Amino acid sequence: MDEGVGQGQVLSRAGSRVRTGTRTGPATMQNLIPSRHQNTSTGDHMTQNAMAQAGDSARNFSIKDQNDVTFDLYEQAGKRVLLSFHPLAWTEFCAAQMRSLEHNREKLISLNCVPVGISVDSVPCKKAWAGSLGITKTPLLCDFWPHGAVAEKYGIFRDANGFSERANIIVDEKQRVVFVKIYPVHSVPDIEEIIAFLQKG
Repeated sequence: MDEGVGQGQVLSRAGSRVRTGTRTGPATMQNLIPSRHQNTSTGDHMTQNAMAQAGDSARNFSIKDQNDVTFDLYEQAGKRVLLSFHPLAWTEFCAAQMRSLEHNREKLISLNCVPVGISVDSVPCKKAWAGSLGITKTPLLCDFWPHGAVAEKYGIFRDANGFSERANIIVDEKQRVVFVKIYPVHSVPDIEEIIAFLQKG
């Protein structure tokens, strides 16, 4: 990603961009994930929307989860939704990120927030992965085909790599984006900052 392994970026309601703390290097499985600027494609770069910012209207989508159940963002009106994007299933940091959603699901639900994970993996892949992680309640959404279309809508598809940024995006009850943060690829997002943000109302 643009700032490499080390610094995240956050856009809050005020729309300001802030750098956050540093992280350590990748774990073994995460070596599957190259730098954003590493050219892994011989084709043209994918055209996508500008990155979502706080204050934007949410961009609707309707995709399957690991159980082949359709999740439609606009059907969640009246609730807040945490869109937790991660690059690839079967990688260590992504596993920790999704386990964090599952472990904190009841707390997030109590704050009127529906947590979902999103990556470019297929339904069979996500189903097997969820089983291996013991995830039974959290929807793991499959942005598989058109490939990365939801990540594109939110301006966070890494076209040179074929997967999304690691990111958390919160949509409020009125279908407005209120929080956007991009994390280093080789890191695990801090779920406590999401909980703290939601607690502020």
